[in-house]
Amino acid sequence: MPSGEYDPETVEADWQERWVEEDLYAYEGAVDPNTVFSIDSPPPTVSGSLHWGHVYGFTLQDFVARFNRMRGKEVFFPFGYDDNGIASERLTEEELDVRHQDYERREFQQMCREVCADYEADFNEKMQSLGISIDWDQTYQTISPEVQRISQLSFVDLYEQGREYRQRAPAIWCPECETAISQVETEDDERDSHFHDIAFDIVGGDEARDDTFTISTTRPELLPACVAVFVHPDDDENQDLVGREARIPLFGQEVPILEDERVDMETGSGVVMCCTFGDQTDIEWYQAHDLPLRIAIDESGTMTGQADEYQGMSAEAAREAIVDDLDDAGALLDRRPIVHTVNVHERCGTPVEFLVTEQWYVELLDKTDEYLEAGREMDWYPEKMFTRYKNWIEGLQWDWSISRQRSSGIPFPVWYCADCDHEVVAERDQLPVDPLSDDPPVDACPECGHDEFVAEDDVFDTWATSSLTPLINAGWDWDDEAGEFRMDHPELYQFDLRPQGHDIISFWLFHTVVKCYEHTGEVPFDSVMINGMVLDENRIKMSKSLGNIVSPDEVLEQYPVDAARYWSAGSAVGDDLPYKEKGLRAGEKLLRKLWNASKLVDSLTPAERLDQPDLEELDRWLLAELDREIEHVTEKFENYEFSKARDSLRSFFWHTFCDDYLEIAKQRIRDEEGEDPSAAYTLQTAHRRFLKLFAPILAHVTEELWRDMYDDGSVHRAAWPEPLGLEADLDAGRTAMEVVGALRKYKTDHQLSMNAAIDTVQVYGNVAGFEEDIRRVMHVDELELLTEEPDVESVVTGIDLDYATVGPEYGSKVPDIEAAIESDDYELTDGELVAAGETLGSDTFEVQQERQYAGAGDLLETDEVVVIVQHE
Repeated sequence: MPSGEYDPETVEADWQERWVEEDLYAYEGAVDPNTVFSIDSPPPTVSGSLHWGHVYGFTLQDFVARFNRMRGKEVFFPFGYDDNGIASERLTEEELDVRHQDYERREFQQMCREVCADYEADFNEKMQSLGISIDWDQTYQTISPEVQRISQLSFVDLYEQGREYRQRAPAIWCPECETAISQVETEDDERDSHFHDIAFDIVGGDEARDDTFTISTTRPELLPACVAVFVHPDDDENQDLVGREARIPLFGQEVPILEDERVDMETGSGVVMCCTFGDQTDIEWYQAHDLPLRIAIDESGTMTGQADEYQGMSAEAAREAIVDDLDDAGALLDRRPIVHTVNVHERCGTPVEFLVTEQWYVELLDKTDEYLEAGREMDWYPEKMFTRYKNWIEGLQWDWSISRQRSSGIPFPVWYCADCDHEVVAERDQLPVDPLSDDPPVDACPECGHDEFVAEDDVFDTWATSSLTPLINAGWDWDDEAGEFRMDHPELYQFDLRPQGHDIISFWLFHTVVKCYEHTGEVPFDSVMINGMVLDENRIKMSKSLGNIVSPDEVLEQYPVDAARYWSAGSAVGDDLPYKEKGLRAGEKLLRKLWNASKLVDSLTPAERLDQPDLEELDRWLLAELDREIEHVTEKFENYEFSKARDSLRSFFWHTFCDDYLEIAKQRIRDEEGEDPSAAYTLQTAHRRFLKLFAPILAHVTEELWRDMYDDGSVHRAAWPEPLGLEADLDAGRTAMEVVGALRKYKTDHQLSMNAAIDTVQVYGNVAGFEEDIRRVMHVDELELLTEEPDVESVVTGIDLDYATVGPEYGSKVPDIEAAIESDDYELTDGELVAAGETLGSDTFEVQQERQYAGAGDLLETDEVVVIVQHE
């Protein structure tokens, strides 16, 4: 029996430990895929401690897992650690104050494993302390040998399909991380900069100023990489430049002046330089016009020999030095500050460069229509998030660069002939391999016969592996005997749900669709559930730089876990959720309400399970109303509308059940000295159902109450409630409850006990069938149902002016209007107010009214019913 005050600190920790010990959430496997509900949960990147985004996202996933378990599904809810790649590498560098370049690869990888292991242990502890119902026997690391094999198998399969290629070409490059990155790993950032107006000489002129033209640029450090100048074909003012040559200031190279429609005539002077490379347009011009290559910035962001005297400087330092020298040479015409959008690496915030390097790519651009159609095959929650997926695909400009020049990651299973550069790919039965330490599958090059090989030392992009999570979880592997790919758990695939944040639709979701579609011919998910981000109280994204981060540990020291879970259900899926302690406090209050109501129910009902007796009309009504609430909450959970499920259930429990019915039932049972089988059955039945309905959200308190009061296993393995199918006049029942509520308030206001008799009550409203309940519960001597509405008059009690409108329009006349209203010297005609000789429109005032009853007794009015009490 629950007793005393609820102690969440003790209760929550106890159940978290017991759930793991009992292996309560273990996936037992199933032959029939229709009995399985599989969740492809996102493996958090091991780049630091868990934050509110993880808490929020995984709590929403847990609502889904718990709900479907109670619906009779065998739920597969794994947990992964994305611990390979650049994020974990940078964490290791920061933690140990080292640089990966200073270590042999295997040595640095071991350092990464040790650092990540500590964080992964913390992840486990945090997830368990949040009550997330993960099956801890279903975990994986993206750097583990098992996953490395799957990742390398994916590479081999796509290579054999002709979907991968190696090419020396312009690639997006991060100078800070010193690696190629893909388009999806960049983001736009607003940065302070300067526009520089620079004078370029026309070759063949007489060196007079008339033989110059102006180019405006934010990147003068790219002048040594300039290979052409472009003018728009419709630019009449500069058309005479086309076909001539320009001499680059300070550096002296002479470049052609060409025309191209990609020139933005609205920016700067309308004449632009093409450098190899400043942006995507430079790359397009380089390829379309067969321009030469001049590399002025290397992989570390340092100026090359192409930059002459600026060689060895960082790009930023060279920019300032070149600007100073342009000014000294008289070529700097203007320099003005601007704020503009810069493409940066999302991991470190460094502006990206475009360098010509040799990289591996997965082809995307030739099949964007297919990937878009694959997205349409999935159900999106919310539906609007499909637009983000669609916009990403339609905006793709690059194939997917999957090679990274880092130390920590999964190696490419590739060697190259030292003589002819022919690619040799590992055999499937070799995998996983590391070409730096393992031998190739052949003794001699199949192309030229040479017997020496060069190992590929790049590693896969992180997303090239994490995009395989459905296949990792399903145990995808090559069956050499059968000569085909098979899955250890084919019942999991397609996964029922991919839950994730909206910020990685283009990262994780898109690439998962691509990989799984190419490997299996199917989309990997039936549905996707996209959650928003956690913001601060002012709806600003939490970040270290702004100092507005609130850690989960801080919050859970103050509030119960179930209160945080309640808060997590506070917004529509897909919408951002601001962190507000108001939501946590509301959750804490609900826990206390549920606990105290449960104690009362326990004291009013026997320990054994009751059979259904002949039900009183009010009891039948309550259970029928609860049937409707069960249908509503079930539908909302099915559609991932957790906030609507939470708010509706809380309102029904708090107001209809606790404030109204529970008080009535308590009174009935005590009046009958414990002998009211209809009320007792209804209380017990409703309470059991409330615990089940609240269980997905309030996981700990419902478990404590269920096991304590009903000793019936875990509530989380109990069957989700189904409607009982009882018939009742719901409208009449609601009206009757309003009458009871009005009479209870009347007794409280008049300092009468709830057992005090009332002489006569008249009711105008439909309470048919509930008359005896009202009479008995509220101790009414005579209850009269009125067939005609009592003579109730609406009396104006005041006029409220809208001063924001009245003040500017009537100015000095406002005091006279106020005086007329105060002395009742005004008229209301056709929705207008006439006062002090002025006529005010309906949008300038609000009429305050009160309903008054002139007959005998006290008028009690609610939304749907009129009640008149006659009592001496």
